[in-house]
Amino acid sequence: MLHIVLWINLAMFLVELVAGLIAHSTALLADSVDMLGDAIVYGFSLYVIARAPVWQTRAALLKGIIMAGFGVGVVVEVVSKLVRGLRPEAEVMWAVALAALVANASVLAFLWRHRADDINMRSVWLCSRNDVIANGAVLLAALGVGLTRSAWPDIVVGLAIAALFGMSAVGVIREALALPQLSSSDLSVTPGASGAHPRGGAV
Repeated sequence: MLHIVLWINLAMFLVELVAGLIAHSTALLADSVDMLGDAIVYGFSLYVIARAPVWQTRAALLKGIIMAGFGVGVVVEVVSKLVRGLRPEAEVMWAVALAALVANASVLAFLWRHRADDINMRSVWLCSRNDVIANGAVLLAALGVGLTRSAWPDIVVGLAIAALFGMSAVGVIREALALPQLSSSDLSVTPGASGAHPRGGAV
């Protein structure tokens, strides 16, 4: 299941990245980074899905950190947009964001019944939910850019996506840290091993 979601996100990352560069759209570029982040998230999920709960906790914690990092990246991109003073192309933004919305809505529906399976699947579902919200925001930004002939709608959406990343990241990190499986003994590793593993035995 997650293999399909992974490839959808990788494909849309490439589409939005190229379109964002061509259209000078911070919102599309931010959304493309979101897609790449989700692809990384799903890769981790595929790695830990059959492992012990402690590994699922670690993966969820790492995903939260990744989401927070991408939120900071969006803020940096917004600052860069202000410095350069470029206005995005609304038509390209609209077409690409609509395609991304269709793709992400399909993924969200696909994951709906698995959202409460465990913390790992919940964080995966949260990523897809955020994608749908971000796609809708990019569509609104495209409309705003087209009507006002200004880059500010694109900039505002970029900041909104950063805030969404931040809130989701905090939620995932808090939930991961609250689980009893994540203890100091779990985090220690045996030195000298070719594949480090928690103390007390290999996983």
